[in-house]
Amino acid sequence: MDDSYLIARVVAQQDAAAFGELVRRHQSQVRNFLRKLTRDTDAADDLAQDAFMHAWDRLHTFIGHGSFIGWLLKVAYTTFLQSKRKETRYREVLEETSAETGTGGVTSGSEEVVDLDRFLGVLTAEERAVMILSYACGLSHREIGDATNLPVGTVKSIIFRGKEKIRDSFGIEDHKYG
Repeated sequence: MDDSYLIARVVAQQDAAAFGELVRRHQSQVRNFLRKLTRDTDAADDLAQDAFMHAWDRLHTFIGHGSFIGWLLKVAYTTFLQSKRKETRYREVLEETSAETGTGGVTSGSEEVVDLDRFLGVLTAEERAVMILSYACGLSHREIGDATNLPVGTVKSIIFRGKEKIRDSFGIEDHKYG
């Protein structure tokens, strides 16, 4: 089966299996493209997932001019650009909030000042956003998913990955298991 047959099945019948085959055929090329753009494997994989979700929603707009992979890479690039715009807006909001509140650190019960920005600095923009929504804003995984347009499973993965990055970067042991 060629791509055009699978595309027709997806558009006409919302055939998830046909779309799955398109994803299987083209995911490596999309991920490699995004990895080169982001220079971050985890971010590229998340963006690829988002790009395929956008492709599912927009496949009816593919009218057959040019190759499907060309159209798909355009969707991936648009997803990347939207992500960069969100990252820029997020950074601006954080800077404004820090300037207005004068926050730079958090004092723990032992009066030890923890440089929160340093911890968050090891995370990608998306990981920072999800971690802040979870721990600072107290949102549930579902609420974070709604706010960031991410699946709940991805939100959970990002939180886990973010905590691991912070622990690894600063030599923090997880006392829950020790």
